[in-house]
Amino acid sequence: MQRRQKQNEMQAILFAAGEPLELSRLAEAVELEAKEASGLIDRINEEYRAAGLPFCLVRLGESIQMCTGPEYAPLIRQALALKRNTPLSQAAFEVLAVVAYNQPVTRAFVEQVRGVDSSGIVNALVEKGLIEEAGRMDLPGRPISYRTTENFLRCFSLSSLEELPQLEETEEEPAVSEAEREKAEI
Repeated sequence: MQRRQKQNEMQAILFAAGEPLELSRLAEAVELEAKEASGLIDRINEEYRAAGLPFCLVRLGESIQMCTGPEYAPLIRQALALKRNTPLSQAAFEVLAVVAYNQPVTRAFVEQVRGVDSSGIVNALVEKGLIEEAGRMDLPGRPISYRTTENFLRCFSLSSLEELPQLEETEEEPAVSEAEREKAEI
């Protein structure tokens, strides 16, 4: 009975939150260890599947969010009359890839990699909640750095950045950090 009560409490908190909640914070709220809470998340998902319920608890990095199954998205969109998001352009995907694989990065770094002005695309990705400011770099001018968000993980069905496909390194360009590249430019 104790486990069922903890599961119910966790579901109530995640439902009320409406956005990702750190697993450690969730565990603390229901007075469990994070490992035990993580096990209950898996159990809740199993019960949802077994019962044919349209819900799931999604892991987004170190956070958990209650969501509906992706198969219900068209119905929900229609019922709530949500505007369909415009698809990302090729340029937006390029900027997103540069940020995802090299984060945190500055806009100047993104532009250096792409070879074109990317400020409008960076701003659009921030508005869509796919990237966010990660602070300021310890470089001249203290430029803003960017990183991907939990929304990025959710939109691309990833639980963490480790699930991104591995990139092949070319022999012509040795792997160096952004800080090293930007210091070399100074």
